[in-house]
Amino acid sequence: MRKPQIDYAAVFRALPGMVALLTPELVYIDANEDFLRLAGRTREQLLGRYIFDVFPENPNDPAAAGMRETRESMLRVVSTGERDTMALLRYDIEDPARPGHWGEHYWSPVNAPVLGADGKVVLVVHRVEEVTELIRARGGPGHDSRDARVLEAELYTRARELQDVNERLRQAHAREREVALALQSAMLPAPVPIGPHEAAVRYQPAIDALNVCGDWYDLVDLPGDNLAVAVGDVVGHGLAAACAMGQLRSALSAACRVAGGPARALEALGLYARFVEGAESTTVVTTFIDWDSHTVTYSCAGHLPPALLHPDGTVTFLDQATDPPLAARPEHHRRPQAHVPFTEGATLVLYTDGLIERRDEDIDAGLDRLAAALTRHRRSSPETLADALLTDLLSPTGNTDDTALVVIRL
Repeated sequence: MRKPQIDYAAVFRALPGMVALLTPELVYIDANEDFLRLAGRTREQLLGRYIFDVFPENPNDPAAAGMRETRESMLRVVSTGERDTMALLRYDIEDPARPGHWGEHYWSPVNAPVLGADGKVVLVVHRVEEVTELIRARGGPGHDSRDARVLEAELYTRARELQDVNERLRQAHAREREVALALQSAMLPAPVPIGPHEAAVRYQPAIDALNVCGDWYDLVDLPGDNLAVAVGDVVGHGLAAACAMGQLRSALSAACRVAGGPARALEALGLYARFVEGAESTTVVTTFIDWDSHTVTYSCAGHLPPALLHPDGTVTFLDQATDPPLAARPEHHRRPQAHVPFTEGATLVLYTDGLIERRDEDIDAGLDRLAAALTRHRRSSPETLADALLTDLLSPTGNTDDTALVVIRL
């Protein structure tokens, strides 16, 4: 059966309720029939014009905040790509037939994004329901008009309080995100030179302001011009996760310098993690690179396996020394470690789960995707390869989890 041809422009114009489309600059590009009729404007009076030029704020109301709150909501949609539902809003409308005469109006607005192929917001859907008559309604059997007026005032006051609380929460989360990102940035510096060997590191924060996590990476010089490379992921979000990350990263850096291998280093870190708030169930993988013997020795505490890209384009995942995350067992146990040889020109890649995991698929699909990307870009330098992996593997709409990435040319 052939699908019917649908005129979506006609469907949009016939939608019940007031709906308008705006550009990310908040300029009208379309509006349905109910919007034009209830707003008292023609299509020519709207299209191509900035929303607040068409609907300015009532200059006779010094307490008016409708324009500011509507603009902030729309700009939030543009910057985050997420729907924003506003609290009940008073926004008076000037009578186009009587300039200077303003009608009292109450609205229940919702603003939503339309995303382009690149994941960026290309349109803002502005849907509003006028509730003026509901707010004004009073009288009738069993209702005293004075009581109804009090109820109206109470409803409006509570809606404004809710809007204020939501705004304060957004500001608090934004401040916490800034502090957490600054802390992570300070503790995740660019790698120091490692002789003739090239290295690249990347840290990509999550797009969600509530989802800044405790991912980290580290490169530690070892005796004999060898190198320890580690990545880890603290469970949890925000400033607390970033603080726990800082403590664990510093402790592992010290342990790698004195331990007799990656397993011993993780054992020491696991004991330390028991006394760090929020460190339970942290995942981490540590690799010791020996340039003389051309071997990588590794141990993994619940983390995703590092990938070894061979010069011929084949990929080996280092998954033979995997154990539970830090402090996940009530008693201390020895951790396993394994060795793998490498040839000159191979590339070692360590990463956190934000690079490959998707909520709707098995982890093996993400590992296959990573292996294919590594093979595809096998001739790239570490810097170019790191950028290519982020481009190929992260969602075009933005990653919902932090991503730490280390690429070392062996």
